[in-house]
Amino acid sequence: MTGGVGWDFPITDDLVFRPIVNFSYGRVASDSSVASSYIERETGDDFEFLKSGNLDVYGLGGALMLDYELHKDEYEIDTELRYTNITLKSFSNAPESVQGSTVAQSLSLWMRWRAPTGFTALKKPVRYVIEAARTGYIGDMRGALGFDYLNSVGIGLELDSSHYDIIVTRTRLILRYQFGDNIEGTSLGFAISF
Repeated sequence: MTGGVGWDFPITDDLVFRPIVNFSYGRVASDSSVASSYIERETGDDFEFLKSGNLDVYGLGGALMLDYELHKDEYEIDTELRYTNITLKSFSNAPESVQGSTVAQSLSLWMRWRAPTGFTALKKPVRYVIEAARTGYIGDMRGALGFDYLNSVGIGLELDSSHYDIIVTRTRLILRYQFGDNIEGTSLGFAISF
């Protein structure tokens, strides 16, 4: 789980500087820990030595972002340059050999283009969306996952529901392809704006 709180400081009409405070929490459970719970439930035996297969981690840090947004009837452009720095620390009863801390740092450039498809839904234009991003991992994170950078390209559709008096203003579905050194994959993203 990750969250953040930021504030926009306008530089020009289309460019803002956005500092963000980030926090995160995660739990990693080893296969043996998950298996021991099942075995204990089925057999009634106690496998205490496997129970320390959980590791809880919290993170505190922040990000600095430059966000350029240009909105026109014919198209919209959104470009973000972001530096992120979060210190992650473990805190659990796991063995000392798996406890530790690290500083997760990355530098990323993300771009999105939106334009009308010519179709209308919900009394607003249906837009096509094209995305591209590149993230470079620096510091402790460089090479820690087996790669130093990750690229992403995506395409999708966006519905605008702002004509109606409901809390959701936009709904977006995007298919993305991610690739880097020795890694590739696809994802389907669903997002709503308020």
